[in-house]
Amino acid sequence: MAKMRTVDAIVAILEKEGATEAFGLPGAAINPLYSAMRAHGGIRHTLARHVEGASHMADGYSRAKAGNIGVCLGTSGPAGTDMITGLYAAQADSIPMLCFTGQAPVAKLHKEDFQAVDIESIAKPLTKMAMTILEPGQVPGAVQKAFQLMRSGRPGPVLLDLPFDVQMAQIEFDIDAYEPLPVEKPRATRRQAEKALDMLTAAERPLIVAGGGIINADAADQLVELAETLNVPVVPTLMGWGAIPDDHRLMAGMVGLQTSHKYGNATFLESDFVIGIGNRWANRHTGSVDKYTEGRTFVHVDIEPTQIGRVFSPDFGIVSDAGAFLDAILEVARERRAAGSLPDYTAWAESAQDKRGRLQRKTHYDNVPMKPFRVYEEMNKAFGPETTYVTTIGLSQIAGAQLLHVFGPRKWINAGQAGPLGWTGPAALGVVRGKPGETVVALSGDYDFQFMIEELAVGAQFQLPYIHVVVNNSYLGLIRQSQRGFEMDYHVSLAFENINSEPGTGTAAGYGVDHVKVAEGLGCKAIRVEHPDDLGPAFEKARALMAEYKVPVVVEAILERVTNISMGTELDNVTEFEELAARREDAPTAIVALLD
Repeated sequence: MAKMRTVDAIVAILEKEGATEAFGLPGAAINPLYSAMRAHGGIRHTLARHVEGASHMADGYSRAKAGNIGVCLGTSGPAGTDMITGLYAAQADSIPMLCFTGQAPVAKLHKEDFQAVDIESIAKPLTKMAMTILEPGQVPGAVQKAFQLMRSGRPGPVLLDLPFDVQMAQIEFDIDAYEPLPVEKPRATRRQAEKALDMLTAAERPLIVAGGGIINADAADQLVELAETLNVPVVPTLMGWGAIPDDHRLMAGMVGLQTSHKYGNATFLESDFVIGIGNRWANRHTGSVDKYTEGRTFVHVDIEPTQIGRVFSPDFGIVSDAGAFLDAILEVARERRAAGSLPDYTAWAESAQDKRGRLQRKTHYDNVPMKPFRVYEEMNKAFGPETTYVTTIGLSQIAGAQLLHVFGPRKWINAGQAGPLGWTGPAALGVVRGKPGETVVALSGDYDFQFMIEELAVGAQFQLPYIHVVVNNSYLGLIRQSQRGFEMDYHVSLAFENINSEPGTGTAAGYGVDHVKVAEGLGCKAIRVEHPDDLGPAFEKARALMAEYKVPVVVEAILERVTNISMGTELDNVTEFEELAARREDAPTAIVALLD
């Protein structure tokens, strides 16, 4: 066998496992691994400006395409702690991501050496595996186990911590004899599929809730076929959005307290049976469990056994990979359709679409400063079904989920449970790496945009073009809205008179940070829009600039300072702060034209 450094073995394994896209920052304690990547030449590396940014890039790359595993690299100490938010975001949303950190030599781990921290203990609660590898001979097996864990069961991230001397040590290793470990995923049985279908077809108004597990399983086609076979409406969760295209006749809208459609909630509240596939019953989807479950029978399918019953006990739980379950229940459903024994749910499906044609939120406003709804209307016009959207938490995300359209899996890439501010920009860069040549559009409020704005320079340096829409009201908008219950507006304004911008000119005067100047200073292009009629031309210009310069292009829309977005505490008490659409012209980009 060949004798080589452990880091050379790591890089050879990365290539064989298909994880050849890395994001990170070199440093003294991780330089051996970087030297191995340089010598190998087959791992593409993107230099981030912040290690947290690198972790979000790796996360975005993993989400972009089925089978992807992004790699994040950093030196010791603060590089590892900087990765923690990225690990949390990936773990919360079941995303595989492999992080490597450098570490002080083994003999110095207990001596408070420079930048030596017990990153294994810090990262363990946020990973499927966190390990400081103390013996050189353990390195190949640890990396092999990492890949198996990331891909098995509920996906998630792994962190491997590499002491400097372990990286430099020589081991015997033969990459030609290396084989990935088998991936372990539970599979529903025929009997379980039959029982689930029996329960569904016993109902009068059944719904399918499509969760992010369907996206992870790359099983959107099976979901759509099941819905069509049964003629049953589908409610995607925020993480499952795109599993059924928005323009499909059985897409019933999203349900929840924030990122939801009024017609989706109305349909759900009329249902009497719900089968959730690959979803978590997140609280912003359900509201209170009592209201959500009242009068309904539930089947829950999830790849993780302990997820069944975590939020509420279903009437029937099935531990299975979402794709494996869909394959099993489809087989049964096809047989019953051929036998003519499936109920006719045509009237129920049509009633869901009828609600889509009556309960739409208004988007067409001509106000200056702009209302955010008009921005999303113009985005629907400018960006077609091929577009991939990237976003994280905020009023921008909530309004975007209520008003934008998504037409396929992995075209809505969203930091769901963790929702860290600053995630959007670096994640979008990772998505561009994972979807070269495709249209990627990021969506941020001004605060999310400012959190990791330095990563725009990465897009300029490495020519990673995408459009970043920034809806700017110079406020922490979601926090301001939540403070209404406390009758305060406290430390949530970002407005100030910028001494380096033209005072008193334009709608943006007094909005504080000059995002156009910052973006241009970081090597990107930027357009500020202050009038709604200029949004369409701005998006067209952004496409042209992106094509010409191959850099991120920021389109900043200056909004009115205060807009409250529809939300509530229960599915039946979501507050509509603005009027609903009363005619087709009020919501011209709605999928289902408003019924006059």
